[in-house]
Amino acid sequence: MGCFDFRSIMEDERYSQEFDVAIRVVHLACSLCRRVQEGLVSSSSDQVKSKDDDSLVTVADLSVQATVSWTLSEFFGGQNVSIVAEEDVRTLSKADSADLLEAVVCTVNQCLAEAPKFGLKSPDKALGPPQVLAAISRCSSTGGPKGRHWVLDPVDGTLGFVRGDQYAVALALIEDGQVAIGVLGCPNYPMKKEWLNYHHQHYQTMSKMSSSTLDSREEGCVIYSRRGSGETWMQPLIYGDKKLEWPNFARAIRVSSINDPALATFCEPMEKSNSNHSFTSGLAESIGLRKKPLRVYSMVKYAAIARGDAEIFMKFARAGYKEKIWDHAAGVLIVQEAGGVVTDAGGHPLDFSKGLFLEGLDRGIVACSGAALHEKIIGAVYASWDSSNL
Repeated sequence: MGCFDFRSIMEDERYSQEFDVAIRVVHLACSLCRRVQEGLVSSSSDQVKSKDDDSLVTVADLSVQATVSWTLSEFFGGQNVSIVAEEDVRTLSKADSADLLEAVVCTVNQCLAEAPKFGLKSPDKALGPPQVLAAISRCSSTGGPKGRHWVLDPVDGTLGFVRGDQYAVALALIEDGQVAIGVLGCPNYPMKKEWLNYHHQHYQTMSKMSSSTLDSREEGCVIYSRRGSGETWMQPLIYGDKKLEWPNFARAIRVSSINDPALATFCEPMEKSNSNHSFTSGLAESIGLRKKPLRVYSMVKYAAIARGDAEIFMKFARAGYKEKIWDHAAGVLIVQEAGGVVTDAGGHPLDFSKGLFLEGLDRGIVACSGAALHEKIIGAVYASWDSSNL
């Protein structure tokens, strides 16, 4: 694919300001996450907490949410911004969370000090705990069918993040129930798709030993699109001491042209707690998928399809689990605008207008690089569902 100047992408006036700010703030958030992940992996940090539902939250989750919330509110006006996001301040309100709050405040201020590098505003003075807590608390919208709602997953795939592996920063704008903008930051996405099969730390080690070119080494990227554009773009990350100026160049990406199941690569969630691997395994066999499943943390799976590194993503949740809109909104749009198809397992479009959850979801989610593969999977779901153990 050819390269495009970032500025030419902004010439389309639909959501141009929102699109511009979203891409920049996700780049900024990815820079924050890389620093925090390196610290978590290289030290015995205790800055990881369990939430009330026993899932993990880190200083990065909370810091990214505060940073994105503060930036969107400053740019568009706090009274005019509706933000739906995963984290709340209850974790920071616990008696044993003083150190975590201190780390979040410090991390947010370090991150916002870098904002001008990405063409964003820094605060006039450092934010204190009240301002940081207020920014996190501001993300309390429940979405719905009317109006504009920003949807944020500050660190999608927190377990992968803590383990030094794949994760994503996901930001979407939903207007009147339709995803209008999707931005997906993938700080550890390897430039060679085969390296997705390896733990990120193993990749880094092998990359340092390699004499390969820059494009084959771990760089990370931000992928984004707008509804109706028919294009999805990818930019390399700007971080650390890299001598890249903002804006840097983006290139258009497209889904794979493979439509033979025997040649297709399919992704599924790493975690077994909320995904039925046995059903997807049986389904894969029934439609002739021969390759071993690519199990990757987070919405990086959507990125892999949009970039042509995989052809299928299937997720069938276990009984009682409800899919959240922030786990899919950005990824669904970037796949669709890159030429892919995403529906529920009944072949219906995903409905982002019902609030925090994908209400009415028919059995699961199926994302494919093209209609032919999608039709085969949907047909196989109907054929095998009655005998499944879901």
